[in-house]
Amino acid sequence: MEAIEVSEFGDSDVLSTAEHDVPEPGPSEVRIAVEAVGVNFADIMQRRGNYPGGPQPTYVPGMEAAGTVEAVGENADREVGERVVAMTQQGYAEYTTASVDALFDVPEGMGFEGAAGFPVQFLTAHNTLFEWGGLTDGESVLIHAAAGGVGTAATQLASRAGATVFGTASSREKLDLAEELGCEIPIDYTETDFADAVNDATDGAGVDLVLDGVGGDTTQESLSCLTDFGRMTVYGAASGEPGHPDTGTLLFNNHTVLGYHLGQAMGQVPGRVLGAVPDLTEALTSGDLEVIVGQTFQLAEAGDAHAYIENRESSGKVVLTP
Repeated sequence: MEAIEVSEFGDSDVLSTAEHDVPEPGPSEVRIAVEAVGVNFADIMQRRGNYPGGPQPTYVPGMEAAGTVEAVGENADREVGERVVAMTQQGYAEYTTASVDALFDVPEGMGFEGAAGFPVQFLTAHNTLFEWGGLTDGESVLIHAAAGGVGTAATQLASRAGATVFGTASSREKLDLAEELGCEIPIDYTETDFADAVNDATDGAGVDLVLDGVGGDTTQESLSCLTDFGRMTVYGAASGEPGHPDTGTLLFNNHTVLGYHLGQAMGQVPGRVLGAVPDLTEALTSGDLEVIVGQTFQLAEAGDAHAYIENRESSGKVVLTP
């Protein structure tokens, strides 16, 4: 089968096509004939060698893939032919294996490309907003990269929950998309200091919650956007640098900063992570929520897909198709 390898840490050109044996499912696993692969910024961080605990070269990247169950391992309560999306370890391939505990049925009426953008994006968005972030009806939230994969999911979910959504993006086109999904206060961070924009719009009060997947200087600046007793959920470091919140700011403003890592949480508190799956699946089936697929690349173009995201050209979910 064809798969994509990371032969060494580096830029997007280290991704190359290679031939691998078709994997056999182990106990409580299935083999999936892959139809679509979700590209996540975590894949890029791993490729750069900047992901704590990430895989070492040479490896096949990819943490979510959608397709059809082709083979079932011992004690795997699944059927050949089922349409599924999986959280996996080697998704950039024509075939992959996954534990049945990390499988989700593809929502009715959804294609494989949309399904490949469901687990990581929507579980991260839901949990950082509600399960970790505690967002409630009537509160306000600042979502960075509101037109990105997690951002488009979070914007829809927060708006659906009755929150006022502030969203940052780098272009008018991306802000238009965020507005269509429920962002009420769009902020072009290339033209305006986002903290000033938030505080101007709230008369200095700030927002109740910030979702920070950027890190670096954005983390501390985001704290200045929070109301007293406000919260911030940190789920990534797309800037390439972790944030360094000033503990004095936390202390005197009674702020709370929470960390969220989907993979670690899945391994330790799976019930807490997956509790929203039925509601999310129902909402995606009914059309109340939508996976925004922004761009699709062929599997062999994985390097181009990574560069597309790194150059800030992407909106919504970027997907690979074998």
